Amino acid sequence: MTEVKNVGIIGFGMIGKVHAYGYATLPYYLQPLPFSARITHVVTARADTANIAKNVTGAEFASNDFCDVTENPDIDIVHICTPNAMHLPPLLSAIRHNKHIYCDKPMVANFQEAEQVRFAVKNYTGVSQMTFHTRFFPAVQRAKQLIDRGKLGRILQFRIIYQNSSNASTQPFKWKHDVTGGVLRDLGSHALDVADHLVGPIDRLISDTVIAYPQRRDLQTGKMRSVFVEDAARVFAHLKNGGTGTIDVTKLSTGTNNDFRFEIYGDQGAVRFSLESPDILEYFESGAADRPFGGETGWLQIGCYSKFEPPDTDFPAAKNSIGWTRAHTACLAHFIQCIAAAEQAPTALTNVNDDPRFLPQHADLMQGYKIECLMQTILDSAQQQKWLPTSL
Repeated sequence: MTEVKNVGIIGFGMIGKVHAYGYATLPYYLQPLPFSARITHVVTARADTANIAKNVTGAEFASNDFCDVTENPDIDIVHICTPNAMHLPPLLSAIRHNKHIYCDKPMVANFQEAEQVRFAVKNYTGVSQMTFHTRFFPAVQRAKQLIDRGKLGRILQFRIIYQNSSNASTQPFKWKHDVTGGVLRDLGSHALDVADHLVGPIDRLISDTVIAYPQRRDLQTGKMRSVFVEDAARVFAHLKNGGTGTIDVTKLSTGTNNDFRFEIYGDQGAVRFSLESPDILEYFESGAADRPFGGETGWLQIGCYSKFEPPDTDFPAAKNSIGWTRAHTACLAHFIQCIAAAEQAPTALTNVNDDPRFLPQHADLMQGYKIECLMQTILDSAQQQKWLPTSL
């Protein structure tokens, strides 16, 4: 391994640190690396935070201008880690300069911005990936495998829940309470991606949203500010295959932390998963022998742990418990392997989209656009209080 690719990270809040942490640990998780990646540039809104990011990552350059990354010919890979409202300008710039792009969710701040991205990527030749890391828990990958192999048969019903208690009190106004925030863009983008990934596509839906506290106090001014985005959203969806299900995302679930769950029921089997028990996928086989004392019927607990399939990461030992940052590392490893595969292909994107190693898990900017369309449909349905077809 001799090739080195330079990485620029735009935004260094919590999620920017997660992305940087992935690069710091990746050599331990993935051997051999297809290339060496080093963080050379970091960009934040203020000089003090940029210098902190520089010191933490060991980057050579700190800046407050994203163009120092997106327009820099020395930068190969761009990470978009800013708050939602600040994604679009650096994302469009990175697309124009054909950088490889690793974009955190949601892709942009609203559907109108997503349309700009959809138009921009028509001439894009880099490799892009959304940070939909929930796909990269081995238990979720195992569920995908079972579904794709027909083990569940025809999907009849599903239930997806993503909840925490962040907004279940009169906490102060934060940027996620502003017009570019909301639980749908935060937790919902992950839940919708998992729904589309495992049982989609969604054909039509009806939804409702809730704002628990219409006003919250601004800590800087001391005044009350209006909240225009939802604390909770519930979706009833019809799938194109005839199945139905619900997607429930909320920050009003007192007593919960980061609770993501799904249940998927088919006419031949079912699967269940909870992020609070991330090592286990529960699987029920309808055709199991039913004898006295239960025979072989019942829910099988599949111990997925850190048992990734090659060419995914293999550290630490596969029998060890999985964690949230571990799934992020696997997501990043997938991204750099897609870059390597694409650069070995005659045309950049064909190899990534056709390579059977990557196809089941890959979520590029167009997947980000698809989720933006679904979120807009959900918001429109909640406002109009009626069933709407998806715009895809």
